[in-house]
Amino acid sequence: MDSVRKPFQGVWNIIRFNWHYYILSIFLVLFILLLQKSFNQSFKVAANILALLIISSTLITLIVSLYIYDFSKLYTLTWLSNLKQGGKETIININAGFDETSSLLKRKFENSELLVADFYDPEKHTELSIKRARKAYPPFPNTFRISTKHLPIEDSSADKIFAILSAHEIRNEKERIAFFNELQRVLKASGQIIVTEHLRDTANFLAYNIGFFHFHSKATWHKTFHSSRLQVAKEIKITPFISTFILEKNGSAS
Repeated sequence: MDSVRKPFQGVWNIIRFNWHYYILSIFLVLFILLLQKSFNQSFKVAANILALLIISSTLITLIVSLYIYDFSKLYTLTWLSNLKQGGKETIININAGFDETSSLLKRKFENSELLVADFYDPEKHTELSIKRARKAYPPFPNTFRISTKHLPIEDSSADKIFAILSAHEIRNEKERIAFFNELQRVLKASGQIIVTEHLRDTANFLAYNIGFFHFHSKATWHKTFHSSRLQVAKEIKITPFISTFILEKNGSAS
């Protein structure tokens, strides 16, 4: 993948990887508008309101996504200035089948060793969007496959571990805790884990309506971190819709 993001790449990816949802919305609106001709006046008003809600909800989602993925600082990585700075480091970037950040991290930490891991499992991660994304974008060179239960990496060997918009795909709580226990195991005592996610909160509900159920709540993330012997050293709001947790091993946060 090209390390330079193209204009409107973020929102365009959302549309082309989830086009079936937008086609369904269009057909649903057309069906409502056609059907309302046979309704009485009260039902016509209700039908028009429903069609308007579907259209406005879809537009709001796309506008917010355009802001987050194309106009915010999410992919500039300027927010990484909050991290501990070292010399040549071992950095691990973990994705869930779609990797938009490894090339950016490689350029940001050009003097460090970057390892890229992919925990995508076609039996668990059956979303059409991920399958389409994997076809559209080849993996970062030398990406290796892992499971959420085991990272083939030595103990206390990583200076920084990134999980950017990927860890929420681990839906099962026990599996998610086991995954973060593995991250804790391979992290150096002075290292940091950077988890960037949407949250199941008011802002994301207003932006994505019922789609916000795909995200985990802040309380859920904190429970996961605590159960994995990690603590939040800092929380960053990149946008009102995106949160980054900088994690360290218990007892090492400053």
